[in-house]
Amino acid sequence: MQITIEKLTAFRRELHQHPELSGKEFNTAKKVTRFLKSFQPDELLENLGGTGIAAIYKSDKPGKSILIRCELDALPIHEINDFDYRSNNEDVSHKCGHDGHMTIVAGLASQLHHQRPAEGKVILLFQPAEENGEGAAAILADERFEKIKPDYVFALHNLPSYPKNQIVVKEGAFTAAVNSIIIRLEGKTAHAGEPHNGINPALAIAEITQELHRMNIPDERSENFCIVTPVYLQMGEKAYGISAGAGEAHFTIRCRTNEKMRETEIKTEKLVTEIAEKYNLKLKMEWTQSFFANENHPEAVGWVKDAAQRLGYDLLEREVPFSWGEDFGLFTRKFKGAMFGLGAGKKIPALHNPDYDFPDEITPTGVNMFLEIIKSSHHV
Repeated sequence: MQITIEKLTAFRRELHQHPELSGKEFNTAKKVTRFLKSFQPDELLENLGGTGIAAIYKSDKPGKSILIRCELDALPIHEINDFDYRSNNEDVSHKCGHDGHMTIVAGLASQLHHQRPAEGKVILLFQPAEENGEGAAAILADERFEKIKPDYVFALHNLPSYPKNQIVVKEGAFTAAVNSIIIRLEGKTAHAGEPHNGINPALAIAEITQELHRMNIPDERSENFCIVTPVYLQMGEKAYGISAGAGEAHFTIRCRTNEKMRETEIKTEKLVTEIAEKYNLKLKMEWTQSFFANENHPEAVGWVKDAAQRLGYDLLEREVPFSWGEDFGLFTRKFKGAMFGLGAGKKIPALHNPDYDFPDEITPTGVNMFLEIIKSSHHV
């Protein structure tokens, strides 16, 4: 590598120590920009789709345009680790490994600085706001992105519970389609001793919860795979003389495909509307934090597999999609591309756990994989 693993590790731990939430990655972006400038990209776009950054390395020869994407944001989770680079930002921490993903792509910049692509160009994209599903859309909506529109897009995600440095691939859906619904019900407050004088949303919320639960098809191998999870419920006040007159329920829905998700959204809206009407409740529904299923293109997956085999890495072809969402799915809706998994270790804490930390040992594997994928593009 053109930069030592020790320097990349130090960079990763600096990012880890100063995490920022989705859409607020201002200082993270500054640290990344400062790092990239030392490796002299041919173009450097800042404030892309908010705090996003694109470093572009060009060849003298025409060829494919390859985009490699990573994420800037952290999560609203209090870190319980006690190492010296633990989060300095109370109740915010890098518990999905985006600090490691950024470091891998930063390491790739150091390589491309010393050896430009043989042909075409490479775009290193540091994307904001992945965790809330807003960042990819913001990047794609930025008019400057139109000028650097890629031919192919690639990304990786570290995977706890998989052997370190194992490469995990799958054609078609790699991650699930995910959408979340907020259901607000308005009735009428009354005295708790005379609830018949009001309209209490409790039975409606209970019925909605039960009916949505019946939509679950937890078999990951089924094309109709669907998980509906209650994530938040609120009703009334802690005042025991009052019958509640309003309530709110939030659910997250996960489906294998975008088509199944659309069917489920329509079914959910119809069901909730009917129940609200049954109990004479005013209804407001809102969808939030939407993630399209990440559809891996066979050609792009082939490049990933070839790269892993050339490098001698352990390769696993997964049979079913992961059930978590990833807004990289918005990129693969528009461009040929693939996301692949990078094993983080069998004993490492799970993603989004308060004691998770990205394993620095897998950083060189990520860098090498992307370099080999870029080389694959020269033979198409």
